[in-house]
Amino acid sequence: MENSAKKIAEYLLQIKAIKLQPANPFTWASGWKSPIYCDNRKTLSFPEVRDYIRDSFVSLIRDLYPHAETIAGVATGAISHGAIAADKLGLPFIYVRSGAKDHGLGNQIEGYYEKGQKVVVIEDLISTGSSSLNAVRALREADCNVLGMIAIFTYGFNKASDAFAAEKCILHTLCNYTILIETAVSSGYINETDVETLKKWRADPSVWDIK
Repeated sequence: MENSAKKIAEYLLQIKAIKLQPANPFTWASGWKSPIYCDNRKTLSFPEVRDYIRDSFVSLIRDLYPHAETIAGVATGAISHGAIAADKLGLPFIYVRSGAKDHGLGNQIEGYYEKGQKVVVIEDLISTGSSSLNAVRALREADCNVLGMIAIFTYGFNKASDAFAAEKCILHTLCNYTILIETAVSSGYINETDVETLKKWRADPSVWDIK
């Protein structure tokens, strides 16, 4: 898994899915300021990268969850990744919105599923874990048996780890922040100043600011 994680980190850096803007921080949905942004949607535009991520998902699901009956993607970032992984596995696919629609059928979960089905959730990115676990709760409320979640990347925040533990949801990821930064340093993608900025940010991202 470590070699696979490093390969994915290399791909993310090569296609510039990782953006660093210490002087002009990004604002996440959580309100946190961040000098780094991981745009996994960009991986879909590169067939070699897209296929590698798909095959990594498939391999992990076969190893960890051989009895999975359905794959669920978290909208919107993981819909495509979940769908192509489900296709290769020969399994049904559904996806979970952030909330129920306010028109039509009012669905939060789209696609066909049955109560009690064993579901593996696919996510593209884990930051605080809030939106990801919202999808897990929706599936459980629909009486699906959520086996666990697999994401492309995690920042590895304690807040997210605590949230997944509290929700009793197992999380696995294809790559993580530590491996990404190690790979970025060894490849010359970031310099020592960037590393120090990233260290200070990750120490307490909820209060970090450029000022």
